[in-house]
Amino acid sequence: MPSPPAPERAAAPQARLQVQRVRPAYRQVADELRNQIVAGLLPAGHRLPNEAELSRVFGVSRSTVREALRVLTSQHLIETLRGVRGGSFVAAPDPARMVEDIGGALGVLVMTPRLGLDDLLEARLLLEPAAARLAAERADAETVGAVRAAAAAPRDPRDPSGFVPHLDFHTTILMATGNLMFTMMGQPVSDVLRTKLERGGVDRAEWDRVDEHHLEIAEHIARGEADAAEQSMREHLTALRPLYERAGRWNTDPGAD
Repeated sequence: MPSPPAPERAAAPQARLQVQRVRPAYRQVADELRNQIVAGLLPAGHRLPNEAELSRVFGVSRSTVREALRVLTSQHLIETLRGVRGGSFVAAPDPARMVEDIGGALGVLVMTPRLGLDDLLEARLLLEPAAARLAAERADAETVGAVRAAAAAPRDPRDPSGFVPHLDFHTTILMATGNLMFTMMGQPVSDVLRTKLERGGVDRAEWDRVDEHHLEIAEHIARGEADAAEQSMREHLTALRPLYERAGRWNTDPGAD
């Protein structure tokens, strides 16, 4: 479809959508609008035409348009405001909200037989050593400072395991790659591990070793030692695996935190 007029004009796209009944019409409408949003043809802040106008343009019912807008709202691509100056407006994609959504979906899947602890740990073992290598190759002075600070973060007295700062260290490594996809892929896994795994009953000495591993990895990254950073991260994750695999460590309470 041709590009819409400039944002100050609330005109709809000009061409009709050729709806193919092999797929639900509301999904086709949502796909078309989503494509225009991600391509920048409908910029952030742009006000979409009302339901009646979109219905006319796409050649579908208003209920179909309404359902399509609900899909885009659930994906945080549009937001609806009430009142005289209200309407549906294009929202800028927010990576943090997307990561949260992915983490929530994983949290549901791990409660089913479709996805288990082994799947999460295997994915982590593939992703994070590569992230440590990239971090060592790319990290500037500011990023090195952040990695070192995360490695040395004190434990919260309410959680002697230091579980939260431990996972924050791994998130910092993902971010230190400078590649948003590493964070997008790795952060949801960490979020599930954070909320779905019990961490009581582990000897304090084991958590102390985790701290030592983090400091070692941080120093390899700080010195730009890519091979050593990658290998240390792989050894660290391999050493962590038994902690997660012990009987009773997997928490099946969906409300656990």
